[in-house]
Amino acid sequence: MHLLLLNGPNLNLLGQREPGIYGSGTLASIEDGLRQEATAAGAVLECFQSNFEGALVERIHQAIGASQGILINAGAFTHTSIALRDALLGVAIPYVELHLSNTHAREPFRHRSYLADRAVGVVSGFGAMSYSLALQGLIDHLRQNG
Repeated sequence: MHLLLLNGPNLNLLGQREPGIYGSGTLASIEDGLRQEATAAGAVLECFQSNFEGALVERIHQAIGASQGILINAGAFTHTSIALRDALLGVAIPYVELHLSNTHAREPFRHRSYLADRAVGVVSGFGAMSYSLALQGLIDHLRQNG
């Protein structure tokens, strides 16, 4: 089973960006731990981060025929990007939306997600553990639904 983890804008700054909201762990440490969890579950996890919407859309397109599931923390694009939504729907690969912080406990503009209504599930508010919970949920979903 091949899975793709996508991280959007500013997530490359984890560990230094607003640690009170996002924690002190780096994106590299989150990805390393998640790869280990995926391997233990019999999956291969590929990670990709970009601050550019078009690069994320292109990477989603490249997942056709290669990835069975997608984990996505689209960052601020969650609340603005119809292009990411359309790309995810276009490739028809099951995906889980995730966030480090509880977006519904933050500014009102963060309450709207263009991705959530078509996601297999949404995990938010558990810090770095959100990634692990999303991975577990996606793997379980794929195993149960072929």
